[in-house]
Amino acid sequence: MMGRMMMDRLDRDQSRGPAAGGLLGDARLLSGAAAGLAAAVLLLWSMRGLPLGVAALWLTPLPLFLAGLGFGLVSLSIALIVAAPLLFALGGSLPAALFLGAMGGPVVALLLAARPGPNGLALPFTLLGIIPALGILVAALLLADQPGGLEGVLSQAARIGAARMGLAAGEMMIADLARVKAAAIGFWLVLALLLNAAAAAGLLRRFGLLAERPRFRLARLPGWYLVLPGTAGLFWLAGFDGGVGVSLLLALTAPLLLHALAAIHRLTLGRTGRPALLAALYVALLLFAVPMSIALSGFALIDIFLGNRGRGAMPPAAR
Repeated sequence: MMGRMMMDRLDRDQSRGPAAGGLLGDARLLSGAAAGLAAAVLLLWSMRGLPLGVAALWLTPLPLFLAGLGFGLVSLSIALIVAAPLLFALGGSLPAALFLGAMGGPVVALLLAARPGPNGLALPFTLLGIIPALGILVAALLLADQPGGLEGVLSQAARIGAARMGLAAGEMMIADLARVKAAAIGFWLVLALLLNAAAAAGLLRRFGLLAERPRFRLARLPGWYLVLPGTAGLFWLAGFDGGVGVSLLLALTAPLLLHALAAIHRLTLGRTGRPALLAALYVALLLFAVPMSIALSGFALIDIFLGNRGRGAMPPAAR
């Protein structure tokens, strides 16, 4: 799963490639170099403020997933080796650090964490909360010497954003935005990684480079993961805030929401009216984000506690 299904066959195939056509005959080298170049171009495109820059930023992890899933970790490593120096040479340390910390590193971690089997995506699912939480902690440490720390920097960013949009935002609104801004950035990063992984798997499956498309609806969070958002919630209640406590709690709660959505997709498979039900679910999630997120997180807790009994309720087609 997540790349390992084809790695043995690809390794056998590629072992003959260099002998036949030199380095240019090695698909891992070519795919890795192309993926690194594409990822660097997409990130620089977005950071230079060019048209469709937001879309380019969202698509930056896609070439990395294509290389890693289709041609293995060797190809993915080559992509990082190509992209990082190129970004540093053309854009400086900020694009290179952003690429490695927010995209390259997470993609490597997700692929390394994947395991064969029905619940082989359990550990990658946990990383979708752990990675942004670590990013928040690192940002808090790096910005500790700034006025107000992480919350002060995010408050200033919120003021600038409100001013650019012509909004008259009071200090209370600015403070509320600053407290959730870090978690919101983490959530959008997680969503981008998840969507790009699914898109890459679908493309590779269509072109015959992936034996089996990962079934994301089968992913289940392990029970031990609940300790992490529980601990973050205790720290927040104890007053460990400063823009960090609530952001950590929200970031670590995001996988519960994803678990709930995967469980609903799994449990409704083969049911009558499934498309309408799923459409209504996502519309409600967009319109009533906070109450729906709380309800779905509660449903995820129930599904995790049910454990094997919940797994046994899956329709045969989902197994």
